[in-house]
Order: sequence, then C-alpha cells, then structure tokens
Amino acid sequence: RHPLATFFHLFFRVSAIVTYLFCDWFSNSFVACFVTILLLLSFDFWSVKNVTGRLLVGLRWWNQIDEDGKSHWMFEAKRVPTIAASTEAEARIFWLGLIICPVIWTMFFFSTLFSLKLKWLALVITGISLQTANLYGYIHCKLGGQKTISRATSRLFGTADVPKRQSRRISEDGTEEHGKTGTR
Repeated sequence: RHPLATFFHLFFRVSAIVTYLFCDWFSNSFVACFVTILLLLSFDFWSVKNVTGRLLVGLRWWNQIDEDGKSHWMFEAKRVPTIAASTEAEARIFWLGLIICPVIWTMFFFSTLFSLKLKWLALVITGISLQTANLYGYIHCKLGGQKTISRATSRLFGTADVPKRQSRRISEDGTEEHGKTGTR
C-alpha cells in the first residue's frame, strides 16, 4: 500500500483546481495566483510522471534523445499484475484522477473563453497540456505502446494493422519497455 503516494497523486491536482477556483477570494494579485497554480500543476506533473505512476499502477514513461538527435518515447509496464504492485482502490484512484482532471481543465478552458477572462487562458491551456500529457503517456503504457494501440483501433474500426517502428526491451527488473521512435 502507498497511502502517501495516493495522497500526493490527488493533492497537487485538487489543490491546483481549488486554487484556480478560489484564488480571487484570497488574493488580488493575478501574478501570485498564476504562479501558485502553475507551481501546483508542475508539481503534479512531476509527481504523477515520476512517482505515483510507478508506485500505484506499475507504469512509467519518458523520452530519450539519442546521439543523432532523434527522440524516442519509452513506455514501461511491469509484468507483475497491478494488484501485486498496489491495491485495486489505489489503481482506481490513480486512473480516475488521471482522467477526470483533464476534463475539468477543459471545462475551465471553455468557461474562461466564454467569460472573456483571457488573461487566465494561458494558465488553463498549460493545465490541459500537462494533465493530458500524463494521461496520454499512461494510456500508452497501459496498452503496451503504439503497436498494441494500433491493433486495438484496427479492431475497433475494422482496418488493417499498420506496422509502426517499434522497439521493445525487457529490463533486468522484469519490466517491459515499449518505445516509439520519431523525431521532435
């Protein structure tokens, strides 16, 4: 069990949302609110990407740049079932937090846009970007990289499986890594 990781998985996300909603009540300074929310979003991105994903569901993703300057996205999933790495409740909390928060930031985007509070738009777009990047990375990890995703979509839409450049490696600690090669 990882109660501290579960707490911080939700703490930074919820804190950023609550601060965004109620910052005007506590401070008249736009800059202070902006920086506080941006720091909370950054802490959330880092903690989810580097800590809670590994501990709660046994997944992680990262980007490597080789000597030629090519970008390689790596998606890693532990071979052991996620139940062994964490409890079912922790895994549910992880995925719900990962899915619901980008939806909330998207609602903030439309709210900000329609209420013409354009000074907040950059912050909301940053929130959407950071939250969606983690969601995208962990979905790739969960589905086993691009190869599995293209198979799943081909089954869904009834199209042929398009081959992708794919690297796959099993490391010494029993984890399986999938990498999608591409350029930046």
